[in-house]
Amino acid sequence: MDRIDIQLLELLQRDGRLSIAELAERVALSASPCARRLKRLEEEGFIAGYRAVLDRKAVQLATTVFVNVRLMHHREDAVQQFEAAMEAMAEVVACHVVSGAHDYLLEVVVGELSAYEQIVRRLQALPMVQDITSNFAIRCVKSGAPLPLKSV
Repeated sequence: MDRIDIQLLELLQRDGRLSIAELAERVALSASPCARRLKRLEEEGFIAGYRAVLDRKAVQLATTVFVNVRLMHHREDAVQQFEAAMEAMAEVVACHVVSGAHDYLLEVVVGELSAYEQIVRRLQALPMVQDITSNFAIRCVKSGAPLPLKSV
């Protein structure tokens, strides 16, 4: 990756709807070489995809809960079953394996508290789950920021 590739990635992180012509102009290339670079970045996996970022309040999913989960054991089958269950739960928008007192950190979005109660019940029903701790987000200060590519 050179300076122009990094510029393209930075621009797209901020606005994924920029046209090839707009991108090319901003990185001082003509459209064809810019399109080739973009295609290469996609093919090499630097760009994982494109999507719209929705306003959680507008779509009535304004409650964010960070959930720490500890498993009873770490056998491969239990880990695979838990992770498959997280993939299947649409309300779990992020699931991270973490170090420390818990095994996973989940980011869960729901519209109301009763919906979160149903999520907790589903988590409690999983046989490998030992402990669940919930932290409700009061207000989001920063989320979805672009990756700091200048440090690459």
